[in-house]
Amino acid sequence: MLKYLAGVAVAVLALWPSAALAAPAWEQWQSVGGVFDLAGPRSDGSLLVAGSAALYTLSRDGTLTPFAQGPGGYKDDPGAEAYLAVSPPQHVTSAGCNFMRDDVYILRLHTPIGITRVSAAGDASGPFDNVSLASLNGIAFDTVGSFDHRLLATGPVNGKTEVVAIDCTGAVQVITMTAPVVEGGLAVAPSSFGAFGGDLVAPDELSGVIWAIAPDGSATQVVSSGLPKGGDIGVESVAFVPSKFTSRGGFVYYSDRATAGNPHPGTDHVLRLSSADLVAAGVQDGDMLAATEGGASMIDVRCAATCQVNPVVSTPTTAHGEGHLGFTLNPQPSPTPSASVRQTASKPPSSSGIGPVGFIIVAVVIAAALTAFRFWRRR
Repeated sequence: MLKYLAGVAVAVLALWPSAALAAPAWEQWQSVGGVFDLAGPRSDGSLLVAGSAALYTLSRDGTLTPFAQGPGGYKDDPGAEAYLAVSPPQHVTSAGCNFMRDDVYILRLHTPIGITRVSAAGDASGPFDNVSLASLNGIAFDTVGSFDHRLLATGPVNGKTEVVAIDCTGAVQVITMTAPVVEGGLAVAPSSFGAFGGDLVAPDELSGVIWAIAPDGSATQVVSSGLPKGGDIGVESVAFVPSKFTSRGGFVYYSDRATAGNPHPGTDHVLRLSSADLVAAGVQDGDMLAATEGGASMIDVRCAATCQVNPVVSTPTTAHGEGHLGFTLNPQPSPTPSASVRQTASKPPSSSGIGPVGFIIVAVVIAAALTAFRFWRRR
């Protein structure tokens, strides 16, 4: 009889999570007029958000604050997809200089084409750099070091993509002029990402293919996303889950831009998903997330010896995703030793810390066991 009850309990525990967990769905978190990109986190934990020719900081608690909008602020390219990147404090060895923490680098899509720098204090210092390209469509910092910690930018050239690396003095090096067609939210893969560690990873919305561009300029297909493809539809952004994201907790964010007359009209909101949602979908630190422009569908890609693709957000929506995916981590708790000792001493020995979900599981198991026992008594 005990073996029978144990079997019932095991069966209930095996079935319960899959029945109870729902598929993740984006939360329409905060409204931002004309939102099309975001980056960060900044040193204070906030995101830098771009609307139509306007910048904002967006704190973890949802407070939206105008940024660089006073005299000497940022006013370029209203209505254009002037993607941006927030600078980490990193050293460029070949140039002997440093990018300063929290400075913002923004694609300048009017003549002269190039990059505009906005300081951490919100001062737009004018053109940081000009590039010999007709247009620009992607920007990302090399935080791994394979491109010498430089700023990377992409632009279309004769049906291909030119990739340039820019150091902190403004010197430009062409990495390649023959990369596949890519655009949108780019990112450099961590060293743990299989054969593509350290490469610039970029999406092609037209084909649905995600490409890796190595420091020597060679390009290799990472995966075919399996997501819907086409202009204003296909995969728009890739990003890598940061270290400790799944253990400390946090959120991933995406811009949902209002686009009148489009099959995916959007809502002018910053969307977000919690780390708990991502963990429930099987996402791990170091994985790549890739999201579409049309509908904000999202997949998880994990590369080791081979690459595996798994769905994360697969329910169709009317969202119009743009720009980069961004992450924030919850603040690191720092309890005092005395408080920790008191908490440990006062905790009842019988407490298992299983939480509400654990109690639900226990209740289900007990109910199943009682039902089985009554059935056995009747027999």
